[in-house]
Amino acid sequence: MARILVIRFSALGDVAMTVPMLYSFAQAFPQHQLVVLSRPHMAALFANAPSNLSFRGVDVKKEYVGVKGLFRLFLLLRREHFDFVADLHGVLRSRFLSFCFRISGVKVACIDKGRSQKRRLISQKHKILVPQTTSFTRYAIVFQKLGFLFPLSFQSIYGKNKGNIEGVRQIVGYKSEKDRWIGVAPFAAHRGKIYPITLQEEVVQALSQKENITLFLFGGGKEEIMQLEKWERTYPHVISVAGKFKMSQELALMSHLDVMLAMDSGNMHLASLTGVPVVSIWGATHPYAGFMGWGQSEANAIQLSLPCRPCSIFGNKPCLRGDYACLNQITPRQIIQKVESLL
Repeated sequence: MARILVIRFSALGDVAMTVPMLYSFAQAFPQHQLVVLSRPHMAALFANAPSNLSFRGVDVKKEYVGVKGLFRLFLLLRREHFDFVADLHGVLRSRFLSFCFRISGVKVACIDKGRSQKRRLISQKHKILVPQTTSFTRYAIVFQKLGFLFPLSFQSIYGKNKGNIEGVRQIVGYKSEKDRWIGVAPFAAHRGKIYPITLQEEVVQALSQKENITLFLFGGGKEEIMQLEKWERTYPHVISVAGKFKMSQELALMSHLDVMLAMDSGNMHLASLTGVPVVSIWGATHPYAGFMGWGQSEANAIQLSLPCRPCSIFGNKPCLRGDYACLNQITPRQIIQKVESLL
């Protein structure tokens, strides 16, 4: 039996994308133990994991901050006698931990993020618009370097079932055979990923008028919650769950949706982990960068063909044109039709 430490801090979407690969590994190698090292609030992603996949939450910004803190963390982890370390992050923190393990005799493999290829993807003078290796494959390659080959067989964090939503029935209600539940996650970390809120409201308004349809709004943060609660008060059959549920409850609810409408965001990845089809909206970013949700079809990605797209891998750069045409020129009707086609 081998014990393998898997390191991946970072944002929600990045950690969520490790799940299909790690669940697949755990199922293919039940004799080996995986320990995922990440930020504490990511625990819900692994709550339904196979028994040989466990989660360790650590706060690297407070409890284990800086070189001294990371070295103290390494000394604690070393006591667990890991045979391998899989660095799925490839940043200073994870590389320092990996270095410590390597010099102590543990075999280590680190992710290749393909930065040079991604730079050509967003270049404005010599753009090479070709699909990059997905993050799922990049993660799997790390394990190949450690000597483990396995198929990516993941379907859902709930297997063939759905999550338990009995604890939130008072808010979400019950779903009959004729009912259709649609999730809407209108926000993302950066402006270059967010479809204009005024246009999104038109989508919410139109879908809320459809017979037998209930919309569930997902988001977080004070301003987002206020916006979503406003829509809830304004339109029929709209329920905001923002700020009301834990991540585990949101995941369970997502598994009962018929379709999720989301930006290139963490919620796109969360819904993907529950086996739900996602209509995703792409602006400054592009599915070709390798960050499409697990099992999602590019046919359900709404995007415009503009010579400047993509201009950013993460959507955090200001618009080169200054008008965010990549998002503003997508019509609500395009989105509504795509959502309806999946119901």
